[in-house]
This record gives sequence, structure tokens and C-alpha cells, in this order.
Amino acid sequence: MKKVYFFACLILCLQGASTNTSAADESTAIQARATTLTRAIANKARLDEGQYLKVKQLNVKMLSDMDDLKVRYAADPLSLDQKMAEVQIEYDVALARVMRTNQFAMYQQSRSSMTALMNAAN
Repeated sequence: MKKVYFFACLILCLQGASTNTSAADESTAIQARATTLTRAIANKARLDEGQYLKVKQLNVKMLSDMDDLKVRYAADPLSLDQKMAEVQIEYDVALARVMRTNQFAMYQQSRSSMTALMNAAN
């Protein structure tokens, strides 16, 4: 569950678009957030170019899904947490398919250490 909250915090930190933006602005903001997230993952997991492109596509989809869930389940925090966890699991499974085993292990290790650092700061 810590990982879900970590990624929720990461997404909120990367979210720069206001709620009054048009669909094109939202798409641009999601692309920018996906690029930032993909670069961070690429640095940690040492992705090749093909993997980078696939991971970026996964990030765009995941971020879009998360934004959609935030709107759809804004009035129901429990359902929102559950649906966000489901999206996170789907994302992790898809990442595991794109990355080699050692790359996915590096990704998980860096994600865990970032979560640990965030918990130590609180």
C-alpha cells in the first residue's frame, strides 16, 4: 500500500495542470508528467530506447487513468484508493513485461528506497 501512496504522491507532485485547462492542455500536461516520470525510471533501470518509448506509453496511460479516477471517484475516497491501487498493479505488471528482470528489480528497489525516505521524513 505504501507504493500506491508513493505513486499517488509522485503523481500529485508532477501534476502541474490546473483543473480549468482544456483537453489539449491536459494532454500536454500528461505528456510532460509522463516524460519526467519516464526519464526518472530510465535513469534508475537503464532502459534502452525501445523500452523507453514503451514505458512512456505506459506512463501516459497510467497518468491518464489516475486523473480520470480522481474526477470519477472524487466523492468516494475509499473507492478512489481501491481503483488507484488496481491501476498501479496493472502498471507494474505491464512494466514487468517491458523490462528485463534485473531492470525491474532496480526499478522496484529505487521505488522502495524513495518510499522509505518519504516515510522517514514524515
